[in-house]
Amino acid sequence: MIDIVVPTVGESISEVSLVKWLKKDGDYVNRDEILCELESEKATFELNAEQAGALKIVAQEGSTLAIGDLVCKIDEKAAKPEGAPAIAPAPKAETPKKEEKAAPAKAEAPKSDVKATPVAQAIMSDKKVKPTEVKGSGTKGRIMKQDVLEAIAHPGRKGGDEAFGRGERREKMSNLRKTVSRRLVEAKNSTAMLTTFNEVDMSRIMEIRKQYKDTFKESHGVNLGFMSFFVKACCTALQEWPAVNAYIDGDSLVYHDYCDISIAVSAPKGLVVPIIRNAESLSMADVEKEVVKLATKARDNKLTPDEMTGGTFTITNGGVFGSLMSTPILNIPQSAILGMHKIQERPIAVNGEVKIRPMMYLALSYDHRIIDGRESVGFLVRVKELLENPELLLFGKDPMKTLLEI
Repeated sequence: MIDIVVPTVGESISEVSLVKWLKKDGDYVNRDEILCELESEKATFELNAEQAGALKIVAQEGSTLAIGDLVCKIDEKAAKPEGAPAIAPAPKAETPKKEEKAAPAKAEAPKSDVKATPVAQAIMSDKKVKPTEVKGSGTKGRIMKQDVLEAIAHPGRKGGDEAFGRGERREKMSNLRKTVSRRLVEAKNSTAMLTTFNEVDMSRIMEIRKQYKDTFKESHGVNLGFMSFFVKACCTALQEWPAVNAYIDGDSLVYHDYCDISIAVSAPKGLVVPIIRNAESLSMADVEKEVVKLATKARDNKLTPDEMTGGTFTITNGGVFGSLMSTPILNIPQSAILGMHKIQERPIAVNGEVKIRPMMYLALSYDHRIIDGRESVGFLVRVKELLENPELLLFGKDPMKTLLEI
């Protein structure tokens, strides 16, 4: 028997939660095959089989395990069942071909599961009511006429919900959610946090994206998004206002000559903040590629602790959820965080005339112990200037002033 234990996943991590078993007790597994998913306070990762053999599960789903605790055992002397694959699952490159053939069957499966009387079916078609919005009260969940009429009469109620229901459910907080909660409270209680606001006219950036989006994608293989403009603008401003890129360590102030930009991402398990390392040295295309890579890994719960450790400044985008304005909370030990918001057309005064422009509110939350009003406002005004005049991102100042050395 080979013991499979919880591996070391980071210096500060002492325990993990067993989220889900991907294999059953007694299954024959191949070497390097994924056995289960574990979750630390920073990330979700997978546990692989060290040898081929029969699986003996020891730890159960939902249990909390310390580093080095026994998770399962593998009997490498167990005989392989007839018909069992000799190697691990097929490479990813071959997967699309197999799934492509199976896709039609999966797409058609729900149709056979939905059963309704002819009258109920006719009413749903006429009123464009989806079967998933109706709870069938007939035998084996068959949808009746009255069920459809009830769903039409109460459109805001999901199928199966009772009127004036008072149900509740209790779920155990995940390690990640507990860590997020602890850090947010710590940020509020241990820092002198203030927020300053400004607004940005996004016209120029939107024009550039519209003009060059196709060429940019052909050249670099990624879309030209807003995040690359914000990251580059912040890197320029951070180098001009170093206090915003610093943090307090005991009685010392630690300044950084580099910009490791943390990007707040909403993942299935909760909020995660992966980092774009040395963003000041990356091109626009490199930034976009990093954003896509990190966001994809976050959605798939594939981020490693190293990819979320560190960071000197954070950017969060509440605009993707429709937020018009908010006060972001510091990502300690960092001293500042920039909040992006929804782009909304608003009337503004331009040279004495009222114009309709796509505007975005920006919010900079900062630790007043290290950053004064001059630095916070100066930083945000500089970011606004760079975003409204993206040409400045080339030199950090007006090209003509650079030419004239003024």
